[in-house]
Amino acid sequence: MDWSTIGLLVLAGVGTGVIGYSAGLASLVSYPSLLAAGLPPLLANVSNTVALTCTALGGLATAGPELRPQRARVVRFALAGSIGGVAGAVLLLSTPADAFERLVPWLVALASIALLARPWLRRVRLPWLTEHHLGLFLFIAAIAVYGGYFGAAAGVFLLATFGAVLDDPYPMVNALKSVVLGSANIAASVVFVLFADVEWTAVVPLAVGCLIGSAVSPPLVRRLPETLLRVAVGLAGLALAADLYLG
Repeated sequence: MDWSTIGLLVLAGVGTGVIGYSAGLASLVSYPSLLAAGLPPLLANVSNTVALTCTALGGLATAGPELRPQRARVVRFALAGSIGGVAGAVLLLSTPADAFERLVPWLVALASIALLARPWLRRVRLPWLTEHHLGLFLFIAAIAVYGGYFGAAAGVFLLATFGAVLDDPYPMVNALKSVVLGSANIAASVVFVLFADVEWTAVVPLAVGCLIGSAVSPPLVRRLPETLLRVAVGLAGLALAADLYLG
């Protein structure tokens, strides 16, 4: 891999870190960048997940004000993310990806619409859609399975879910999303490092960029209006769904 490609991957990583932390759409930048660098789809998917672990680490370094008030919630949902991430990684390595990937555009579109509809979803109170219900824990674990398997817009799913269940401000919901998604990525990455091929020459520069981009993101999220962020993420998710469908 030449130096120009490495430099572009670092820049892509910075964009990935910013978009991944603030919007939950990290793969919108990182996955196509790895494909453009010449990696085949499966290797790009695995390497992308490993690199994205730095998005969570960078965000955690500066998101203390959002995470400290919800420590118990963070631990509980991070556990669900870790369980799901391992299951998703095992699923990816043991089954053909084609059938599941055909569903991805529709799942991304559904999550994006749900995020756009957050003000209305918050008025819906299903029996299992409460913070301490086992059903929510299992639902988050299921999203993490998707995150470990393919990952595109898994953060949008989590934002939509937490947005419907929790009444906290967007920065707190977003930080919680990043922890859960990070735990899923880290757990899946352990499986990939042990049992799959990883293109480290692409992962390292992308991960460095992710670390930088995500570290500067929490202060940005604190200053931007919630409605603007929510609508921007939802529309970007719909654009990603269209791109995945057409691609």
